[in-house]
Amino acid sequence: MPESGVSRAQHTHIPTDRTGIRTASGPTATAAARRTGLLVTLVLGGLTALPPLSMDMYLPALPAVTDALHAPAATVQLTLTACLGGMALGQVVVGPMSDRWGRRRPLLLGMVVYVLATALCVFAPTTELLIGFRLLQGLAGAAGIVIARAVVRDMYDGVEMARFFSTLMLISGVAPVIAPLIGGQVLRFTDWRGIFAVLTVVGVLLTLVVWKWLHETLPPEERHTGGVGDALRTMRGLLGDRTFTGYMVAGSLAFAALFAYVSASPFVVQEIYGASPQTFGLLFGINSIGLIAVGQINGKVLVGRISLDKALGFGLGVIVLAATALLLMTSGVFGDVGLVPVAAGLFVLMSAMGLAMPNTNALALMRTKHAAGSASALLGTSSFLIGAVASPLVGIAGDATAVPMTVVQLVCAVGAMACFLCLCRPWQRGGARV
Repeated sequence: MPESGVSRAQHTHIPTDRTGIRTASGPTATAAARRTGLLVTLVLGGLTALPPLSMDMYLPALPAVTDALHAPAATVQLTLTACLGGMALGQVVVGPMSDRWGRRRPLLLGMVVYVLATALCVFAPTTELLIGFRLLQGLAGAAGIVIARAVVRDMYDGVEMARFFSTLMLISGVAPVIAPLIGGQVLRFTDWRGIFAVLTVVGVLLTLVVWKWLHETLPPEERHTGGVGDALRTMRGLLGDRTFTGYMVAGSLAFAALFAYVSASPFVVQEIYGASPQTFGLLFGINSIGLIAVGQINGKVLVGRISLDKALGFGLGVIVLAATALLLMTSGVFGDVGLVPVAAGLFVLMSAMGLAMPNTNALALMRTKHAAGSASALLGTSSFLIGAVASPLVGIAGDATAVPMTVVQLVCAVGAMACFLCLCRPWQRGGARV
């Protein structure tokens, strides 16, 4: 693979931008860098959005799959579990690969396998094969998640990295909102297999864009040369860094609180509080807008003016307070409060995620420049696994009460704050880096 533009520039003094793409000098340099930065943002945003598209576009089709393949609903639900599990496990594999062979080759390989697996889903004759193809789709799609974060770490540091993560949140936050809408529209013209056909086309286009425009960002001299044992030792070293582990677990627990909302809110809003599907969709969209807006405030206003630890601590504190208020309201302490106060509490909790999630990623990756792929894999896998554990707990008492959802959210929020304070110890400065 050709050496990246960044490393070439270090030897020949050719002007380059942060993506490794050669840029012009003189009056056009700033405009060229701005265009390149926008292009890379869109490419990385597309990679980050592809997994939620793969998960959520398929949701409206679940009843149709049940009928078409003559399978129980619980079995068809395993197609979602398989994809989610594949995304979690795939990151552990792809992250170390990208530290050893660079970012482009594992990413392109993952994208090609994703396209093939998605195309196979179109023709799956049985539920069992569909589950297998969805597992492969998740494993391959994980490459986009983990390598997008690693590329950001290669390109940026400090507050610039936090700003970029906030920008990615804008894109990845929109994807889960519009994906079910797109899936519903596709089902108006075709059956559930058409959704996988659309995802196949999206995968092909994104693969071509990555091949054409996303240059290598990890120079050969910074790559690891060891095998599986070296990758495991690297991950063990990362987990041995108390501060990195603190940010990783804090971010994962915050993600689990968000995942609890996503899993339980359709039943809470519609079954318990009697809202219509249209009202639920409106509230879901408003909450997503709140998360995206606060994420942009974090990146555009707060970062660079206050420390990332202060922004993160404030966000986690708001999540704890919102989760506490939700538990008190849903458990009847204030009587029958109705939907509006509960919706307001969910909005505050979701919006504060815009401070928690990008800053935990940025602060964790700041400590791991030499192993950004492995670190990104641990961050992603931890979030998916803890989220997957928390998700079924929200329905442990049935769909007649919202208390389990709010208990899970509060436990996760308090756990995230405890990890932040006890492991990250933000009042201390310095310390060894792995």
